Amino acid sequence: MTTKTPRWFTSSYSDNGGQCVEVATNLAAPHGIVPVRDSKNVSGPALSVQACAFAAFVTGIKSGELHHP
Repeated sequence: MTTKTPRWFTSSYSDNGGQCVEVATNLAAPHGIVPVRDSKNVSGPALSVQACAFAAFVTGIKSGELHHP
């Protein structure tokens, strides 16, 4: 398997005072994962989420199925 460097980005919707995560979606197709990390601790650990689970999460957020009370 070829290793790629994650290209981290924070959503433009994440303007909430620093409580953000960064994702590296460039690894979804070649590796089937989406790394997620704390934007305030970029040298800290990252979670590797299965690409299909991340896609379901995003779909749930967009549809309103998942929301913050």
